[in-house]
Amino acid sequence: MSVNASGAARIPLTVIGGFLGAGKTTLLNHLLTQSGGRRIAVLVNDFGAINIDRSLIATQDAEAIELTNGCVCCQIGDDLTAALIGVIESPLPPDAIVIESSGVSDPWRIAQVGLADPALSLESVLVLVDAATVRSQAGDPLLADTVARQFSAADLLVINKCDQVSEAELRSLRAWLETQAPGAPRYETSHGHVPAELVGSPLQRHAAACAGCAGHGAHDHARHDHVRHGELFDTWSLQDAPVFQAKALRALLRSMPRGVLRLKGLVRTDEHVLAELQFAGRHGSLRAARGPSGAAADTVVAIGLRGVLSASDLTTAFEGAIQPAPLGSTV
Repeated sequence: MSVNASGAARIPLTVIGGFLGAGKTTLLNHLLTQSGGRRIAVLVNDFGAINIDRSLIATQDAEAIELTNGCVCCQIGDDLTAALIGVIESPLPPDAIVIESSGVSDPWRIAQVGLADPALSLESVLVLVDAATVRSQAGDPLLADTVARQFSAADLLVINKCDQVSEAELRSLRAWLETQAPGAPRYETSHGHVPAELVGSPLQRHAAACAGCAGHGAHDHARHDHVRHGELFDTWSLQDAPVFQAKALRALLRSMPRGVLRLKGLVRTDEHVLAELQFAGRHGSLRAARGPSGAAADTVVAIGLRGVLSASDLTTAFEGAIQPAPLGSTV
């Protein structure tokens, strides 16, 4: 679990970007009403545009809409920082925060808040694209720079409105996106239906499930690899991890094996008593962790789209980052 300097858990932050009309508002409405039991706080410029089922609204005022499932939709107004502080310091902080960036903005500028604020943990930047119009937008001289910046910020490209194009057009779009956003994982959908697992932090739940698996030994660094096959995702975990070389982990973050959407871990390195390892799409970090180690220490968990995540590549990569035992020592 990520913790801030005071020992309190960091709140996962996800930023949703994408050009005007890509379907961000539809996606946010879906997340608010299909939260899966987690309290999600969504910060938007105009929550009046989000068509929330009135039967789900518990309270509403000029600043926020609170839903019966514990989620809340807050209006940013003129000051994103003030809106964030209000959510973070609320009596019952949310399990995750989602910020919608405007259609013509660079979502990475907003995402940097999650890197700078010790109360937050940046999870990922999701950028929506309209399957039917994104290529024409990218070809418009007045819009090309905005679209390119949004592509470069994306940890995950959500290809929306796939129902509005033919299969041939979709194949052509996939090939084009490989040239425009190489290395960015993609998720294809319609009507903004994105699974809640892509927002917030599902990895701790996977880690807890993996920790309960039997059969991992207490020798050979007690490595235990586990792939969980679900409807949408494969997950990989490393339990009872050994001490790693920090330099090797940083190199791994720069060249993560294909298919990893998100990766998190609390591990020991030759530079840290305990380090927080985090990777989302195309961005990674390794930094000193604070707070109790608990059962999550010496554990790394990754999640990727089913059929794309390579467990063997991840295992090989982490084995290559292990700190060698001192000469003369016994294992």
